[in-house]
Amino acid sequence: MKYASNPDTITRDYFDSLLLETRYIDSVLPSTKMTLFGEVFETPIMTAALSHLNNTTTEGMAVYAKGAKLSNAVHWVGMGEDEELERVVATGAKSIKIIKPHADNAEVFRKIEHALSLGCFAIGMDTDHAFNSEGGYDNVMGLPMKPKSSAEIAEFVQAAKVPFIVKGVLSPRDAEKCAKAGCAGIVVSHHHGMVQYSVPPLMVLQDILSAVGNEMEVFIDCGIVSGMDAYKCLALGAKAVSVGRHLMPLLKQGPEAVSQRINEMTAELAGIMARTGVKTLEDMDSTIIHRRNF
Repeated sequence: MKYASNPDTITRDYFDSLLLETRYIDSVLPSTKMTLFGEVFETPIMTAALSHLNNTTTEGMAVYAKGAKLSNAVHWVGMGEDEELERVVATGAKSIKIIKPHADNAEVFRKIEHALSLGCFAIGMDTDHAFNSEGGYDNVMGLPMKPKSSAEIAEFVQAAKVPFIVKGVLSPRDAEKCAKAGCAGIVVSHHHGMVQYSVPPLMVLQDILSAVGNEMEVFIDCGIVSGMDAYKCLALGAKAVSVGRHLMPLLKQGPEAVSQRINEMTAELAGIMARTGVKTLEDMDSTIIHRRNF
């Protein structure tokens, strides 16, 4: 098959190339409950760390958070002003704040402290916004960015005082560096195709898991639109998955619509777990997955 250069297309094709076997005998009704960093959630289907949702609808980030809270799902928060994060946390959603790799580390530490003061139960950094596509450093919304060293990430880990997560990992090499820096987790992601021909996150997942073992939690982002997509990620070893762009069109309908879709995807996931003999998320089994080669 001749792939397009668009990583989103490549990622979708990879998802669709994975097939499942069924296991009915001795199967039971499953549980989708997940424990993460001491918090219990009803689903491993999380929101993604989106930003600038107020361009979509008024108070978009708060609507997004309320939807996660209604479903008792993990809520991730991307780039935004301090006041926006305050409104998000005020919804009661259990939130993880992701900070951009600001060139000025003082701003990174300030944002870590702010997220801590609000009670975010984990904090992280979106490392893949370090460069632009022209060989220079990135600039996001007028703010200069810069890549971070392993030593700098270790400093952020220490400053966070809660689990620290790096988003934008797409190689075993970066995963190993995150583990050595003391990160509690990574998000395997190509950031909606930031680089053409990026490997699908799910394709590189098992190599990353082999590299870091049980040293940290490994999450998957990009292109997840169904309970089946989530199941494939979980079966191949991800702790949980993030869904972002798939939920964005629902924001204008309010948090109930966001929650309803998360619940629908969770029900789809449970249905597949039942039909493949998976009782809990801890019982996920990669041998259920087969790669199409015909």
